[in-house]
Amino acid sequence: MTADKTDLPLSGVLVLDMCQFLSGPYCSLRLQDLGARVIKIERPGLGDLSRRLYLSDTEIGGDSTIFHAINRSKESLALDMKDPNDLAALKRLIGKADVVLQNFRPGVIKRIGLDYETLKKDFPGLVYGSITGYGDEGPWVSRPGQDLLAQARSGVMWLNGDADQGPVPFGLAIADMLAGAALAQGVLAALVRQGRTGKGAHVETSLLEAMIDFQFEVLTTHLNDGERPPKRSSFRSAHAYLSAPYGVYQTADGWLTLAMMPIDQLADVLKLEDLAPYRGKPDLWFTARDDIKRIIARHLATETTDHWLSILEPADVWCARVLDWPELMHHAGFKVLDMLQTVTREDGVSIRTTRSPLRVDGKRMQTDRAAPKIGEQTAAIRAEFGL
Repeated sequence: MTADKTDLPLSGVLVLDMCQFLSGPYCSLRLQDLGARVIKIERPGLGDLSRRLYLSDTEIGGDSTIFHAINRSKESLALDMKDPNDLAALKRLIGKADVVLQNFRPGVIKRIGLDYETLKKDFPGLVYGSITGYGDEGPWVSRPGQDLLAQARSGVMWLNGDADQGPVPFGLAIADMLAGAALAQGVLAALVRQGRTGKGAHVETSLLEAMIDFQFEVLTTHLNDGERPPKRSSFRSAHAYLSAPYGVYQTADGWLTLAMMPIDQLADVLKLEDLAPYRGKPDLWFTARDDIKRIIARHLATETTDHWLSILEPADVWCARVLDWPELMHHAGFKVLDMLQTVTREDGVSIRTTRSPLRVDGKRMQTDRAAPKIGEQTAAIRAEFGL
C-alpha cells in the first residue's frame, strides 16, 4: 500500500538541505520519505558536485544516477552564498524552516555566517544538523571527509575479506550512508523536543563517528578481551569474530551461506563424518575454523544449492541462497515488498529507483517526482516565501 504524503509523520515540516555529495542528502532523503518538504540549496550553474559523480557511464538528464537516487522528490533553489542578496534571501528562508542541514568542512559555514550559534540567536527553535568528516577538532579536521578515507581511518577494512588479503573496503559508501542515517535519527529526536518545548538543537555527527558506531559490537569485544586485533578467517571469511561454519560456500551450481550454529547439529544434518573430531568442542570451532570450513566446503560443492536447502531448511539450519541482483529482483520475497518506483520530471526525464525502506501504518511512501534540475524551483520558491 502507498501512503498519502499528507498523512506521513513529517508532513508540513520544511527542511533546507545545504549539503553536497551523499551523507547530508541521504539524511534529507530519509526525512522527505517520512513526509518532509526538502528544498535543496545549490550553486547556480554548478549545483551539487554529486551531479557529476558517476558510478558508470550512465547519465540521465545530464546528471549522475547517484544524484538522482539520493535527491528524488526534492526541490532545488539556486542561490549564490557569496552574493549578499542571495545570502540574505537564504537567511529569510531559514527563518521559515524547521530543519537546516549542512556538511561543509569545519569553519566554512561559520565564515558564511550560517553556523548554528549565529542562527539560533534569531531562530531559537531551529533544528540544525551538521555532518563533518572527523568532528570539529583534532588532527584530521582539515582532511577531506570522503567515504573511502573515513573507512580507512576507522579500522573497518580489517574486518572484510580473508586473512591474507590486507585491508578490504566495503563496496558501498557506508560511512556516508550511516552518517546520514544517524543524523536523521538525531534530527527526528530534536523535532520531538521542538514540538514539546519550542527549543531547537544542533545535532552533529561525522563519518568517523558513524563508522565507530557501526562497529560497536566487535569494538566492545576488542576493548574487553585484552584489545586483541580482529583475526579474519583464511578461508571464506565472513566475520572476523565468529567461528565455523559462518561463511559463504560454493555449491555445484551456485553459492550458499551458513550462519552461526553448533557444528554437532550441522554434522548430523549433513551426515558429515569428517566433522566428528570437532563435536562437542566449541573452542575448536574458532581456533580450527579454517579446517572445519574446508571440510564443509568440499561437501557442499558436491550437490546443488536447491539440494542443500531442501535438507538444511527443514532442519532449521540458518542458511540462504546467495542471490545476485537479477535473481533478487525476480524473487517473490523481493516483489512483495514493493521497493521500486519510477520517478519522472517535467522535461521527460524518467528514472527507476528504490522507495523508502519504512512503512507507516502499513503504508510505504511513494513519490513520483525525479531529482530536480539545478534551480528548477527557484522562481516558485522565491515567490512563495517572498525572497
